[in-house]
Amino acid sequence: MYSLDVNFLKDRAGYQDTPQKGRSFKLPTGDLTLVYVGLAIGVCLPAFVGAGLWFLQARNGQLEQQIAQLDQENKRLEVEIGNINKIREETKTVKAQTQGLVTVFDQIRPWSAMLQDLRDRIPATVQIETVKQIEPTTAARGQSASSRAGGLEITGIARSFNDVNDFLLTLQQSEFLQSSSSRITTANLVDAPIPPGSNRAGGVEVKLPQVVRYTIQSNVSDVPASTLIRELEKKGTVGLVARIRSMQELGVISK
Repeated sequence: MYSLDVNFLKDRAGYQDTPQKGRSFKLPTGDLTLVYVGLAIGVCLPAFVGAGLWFLQARNGQLEQQIAQLDQENKRLEVEIGNINKIREETKTVKAQTQGLVTVFDQIRPWSAMLQDLRDRIPATVQIETVKQIEPTTAARGQSASSRAGGLEITGIARSFNDVNDFLLTLQQSEFLQSSSSRITTANLVDAPIPPGSNRAGGVEVKLPQVVRYTIQSNVSDVPASTLIRELEKKGTVGLVARIRSMQELGVISK
């Protein structure tokens, strides 16, 4: 038995067999500005990025060179600062030594000036037998001795106790001695010494009146010699005064 396969659609007039055509891309035919902008961005963006990276690398290299130069400059400055600090320490040491020498020099008391000051102050009724330098004494009021130049001990004879007291008062006015430490340590009546070479006339013994044998102690003043220039000039201490004035001109000692 046979079957018939009949396609009635082919008999319609509107039905036509048309061949299938492949799809094709058509460029837009309108305004192409946006297309060109997109292409330009796509081409230039990598170039900009590459240029930026190159600039950053170059700048980084310059900064590294500057950092290396600054490190070298810093090391050089540290060496110079170390030298400056060393010079400052040496200068400080020299100043301290100079000041120490100036302090010692400024405490000098010439014996010639001090003896001349004693001769100018001694009353006519008082005689000085010995003057010697001793350790600084302690004042009668319990004050501690502070004189760097030490002390003086004066011994001699006087006509009376009042004359010894007068002599002490004049010594307390001296610029070379500490008035607070000047004091009479001993004062006793003794027979007046017979002048050497004197003979008893006709076998008659001459009886001299008694005198007072005294001892006075005082500390040398610790006032700087630079403040005693006028007194030193009056006593004829020319050399010390000239040296002090020279140091004042140099600024080592204040005027």
